[in-house]
Amino acid sequence: MRIDRLGGVHRMSSLQSGQGSGQRSAMPAIADVQVTDLTAALKHGISDFMRAPSFGLVIGGLFALIGSMIVLALTIWNIPWMIYPFAIGFPLVGPFAAVGLYEVSRQLAKGKKPQWHDVFSVIWAQRRREVSWMAFVMLFVFWVWMYQVRLLIALFLGLVSFASFEEFVRVIFTTDQGLIFLAAGHVVGAILALILFSITVFSIPLLLEREIDIVTAMIVSVKAVLQSPVAMLGWGVFVTLSIILASLPLFAGLFLVLPVLGHATWHLYDRTISRKPA
Repeated sequence: MRIDRLGGVHRMSSLQSGQGSGQRSAMPAIADVQVTDLTAALKHGISDFMRAPSFGLVIGGLFALIGSMIVLALTIWNIPWMIYPFAIGFPLVGPFAAVGLYEVSRQLAKGKKPQWHDVFSVIWAQRRREVSWMAFVMLFVFWVWMYQVRLLIALFLGLVSFASFEEFVRVIFTTDQGLIFLAAGHVVGAILALILFSITVFSIPLLLEREIDIVTAMIVSVKAVLQSPVAMLGWGVFVTLSIILASLPLFAGLFLVLPVLGHATWHLYDRTISRKPA
């Protein structure tokens, strides 16, 4: 089966049928990313959310609910001081939460009306594909982030325990050791976020759309970031800050911010990664 896309004829991806074809795609060509591509992708993201808001609200709401439940658990377990590093690191797994949103945007681009059973069937099908391994990579990086927070606390603040989140905030903002911890933590976090952003920004939609191995997908994603470093770094900073700010009011802002950014990322991928081999 073939479809027409932007004047060209391309093979229908395995995502459309929900099953892989067993064939591996060649290394795709990569286009330069300009600021105009970022703004266009964001406009398309807003448009997709407005055209199919229920998908974005449900997926964003589920992500917000998970975040709120983990914060509640940290409070119950008497480690409320972990709320801040958790809230900062939580966006690291954001790209995986957008898997369903990518499918919604793909359906809208074809002129179809997305259906819940189609979207969930695509998400469910990924358990047997390379995207599941990418989820493991993202969760591993998130675990490294949380572990290094505990390590930095031990190095700069000593083996201490905080009775409340307010006490933790007071220590890190009013003591020399706390400020050093804060600076070191954000530097390490920025490095981890940059690494994860580079290997996932295009690899996840690439793995969803065609049969390609995870290593090749990550290489393509990193090459795309290195090919347009200024624009892509700007996009990464924008996405990270947007999700962090949306997470501040008990993750409530993710209802809107996550779906818009998810749809926008698909369109940025669509403008950057060619269906033709390099």
